[in-house]
Amino acid sequence: MNSDPRSRSRILLDGVNRAAARSYFHAVGYTSDDLQKPLIGVGVPYAQMSCNFHLPELAQSIHEGIRAAGGAPFQFNTVSAHDGITMGTEGMKTSLISRDLIADSIELMARAYYFDALVLLCGCDKTIPAAGMALARLNIPGVVLYGGTIMPGHWRGKDYAVGAIFEAIGAVAAGKMSEADLHEFEQVVCPGPGACGGQYTANTMATVMEIIGLSPFGANSVPAVDPRKKDVARNVGAMALETLKRDIKPRDILTRAAFENAIACVAMTGGSTNAVLHLIALAREAGVPLTIDDFDPISARTPLYADLVPGGRFTAVEVDRAGGIPVIAKRLLDGGYVQGDALTVTGNTFAQEANNAREVAGQVVIRPLNDPLKATGGLVILKGNLAPDGAVVKVAGHERPYHRGPARIFNREEDAMDAVTQGKIEAGDTVVIRYEGPRGGPGMREMLGVTAAIVGKGLGESVALITDGRFSGATRGLMVGHIAPEAFVGGPIAALQEGDKVVIDVDKRALSVELGEKELRERLGNWSAPPPRYTHGVMARYALLVSQANEGAVLKP
Repeated sequence: MNSDPRSRSRILLDGVNRAAARSYFHAVGYTSDDLQKPLIGVGVPYAQMSCNFHLPELAQSIHEGIRAAGGAPFQFNTVSAHDGITMGTEGMKTSLISRDLIADSIELMARAYYFDALVLLCGCDKTIPAAGMALARLNIPGVVLYGGTIMPGHWRGKDYAVGAIFEAIGAVAAGKMSEADLHEFEQVVCPGPGACGGQYTANTMATVMEIIGLSPFGANSVPAVDPRKKDVARNVGAMALETLKRDIKPRDILTRAAFENAIACVAMTGGSTNAVLHLIALAREAGVPLTIDDFDPISARTPLYADLVPGGRFTAVEVDRAGGIPVIAKRLLDGGYVQGDALTVTGNTFAQEANNAREVAGQVVIRPLNDPLKATGGLVILKGNLAPDGAVVKVAGHERPYHRGPARIFNREEDAMDAVTQGKIEAGDTVVIRYEGPRGGPGMREMLGVTAAIVGKGLGESVALITDGRFSGATRGLMVGHIAPEAFVGGPIAALQEGDKVVIDVDKRALSVELGEKELRERLGNWSAPPPRYTHGVMARYALLVSQANEGAVLKP
């Protein structure tokens, strides 16, 4: 137990010498009594868009819970870049960069204001790992709460997750859908607040936050617009005080066992490949050894149980209706795929929390223990002469395990997108998008526009794509990302030429080009790095400091 829950805020607020600091708090309504209570920071990422639009209102419910439990809430904001809006533009390069900026801003505010504990709201993709990374750095008691999934869009008698709009763009290019229908579809596919509704990156990382122990079980799967979300927020506010009293710190929770549990939940739910990047980054902040090589063995021994979009049938709303993320946890526990003694933010173990799951009778979203969708999970790590340090592919759906085809080379995403929409990509091709890595982009853009256009054009079963950039969690098909080293630092993908035969062999965990070692070495010997795309400002600074994808694309000190 914490003998002094105000051990941090006392430094800022107590004593004659701190009268000036207190005066600024009084200016915005804090009473003298308030300033004798634990000071709880409430972090809110905000921009006027769907993922985070409702978070300020949700924060007020957190404030209520904090006050009721005897604390003083202090709200602060941070930024948020919307992946779906920026997709396919230079703006998408800001997304991954924002992860580290958000973590930095949370850390700075906590150090400036000496918060005794934190509640960190999150919504769009990068705000979730950023919250975990900040807590791991600070190692003060804290709770993460996901703002919740958007409801599915409804169009012509059918429900859709937002990833469908990107495939619809490809369908228009292929003449399979009219522009008028696309315009009608775009009006309804995002019906209100909340993050994208499949097991894309946001819902994958929201699941991770519960399974890893930083969010209370059952909190994150409640949808954004559900009236229960405000009750969840009040409870989380109160929980921050309880976590403070018990002195449960993030690094007590973020153990090796917790990370292995998190990897298992990504594999079991067919989650986003971005989880590889974010979990490695989070582990770095927590001081836990974790490498890209740890993912494949865990995924290989963890069956796929969740029938979720984009590889399956159901959206994140159906997870909540089936009983929520605790049902996922219970399935993993009962199957022996996780370590049940891992600590959670409540002070209970993973097993204790999972055993409280209330599965809805007859639900079909999360399959029975004896009837998985697949015997192995959705994450696969490939290596070979094109990816000596690894690459990531998701095989959660019915992706073919083998592809051999000529390389179609593009040095930026927009050029590849133009080729797809103009009918210049043929069945059997291997689309190669390079110089989009952590340094070369910079910022490792997601390629949902291109991958969805390929599927929308009807080429999803015959064309593969490889890149040193990233994919959205909404991506489906045989798409290989996170190739390391990236082209910009002289990775072998930089040596590829038009027509080279690229081989993707999922069963053998291999990504290679049919070139001899000598020829590949000679090509790289004649290669020179292109000039950086940004020479000043945050983008240039990021490119100088960022590590490779297999290292989590974290910033070097």
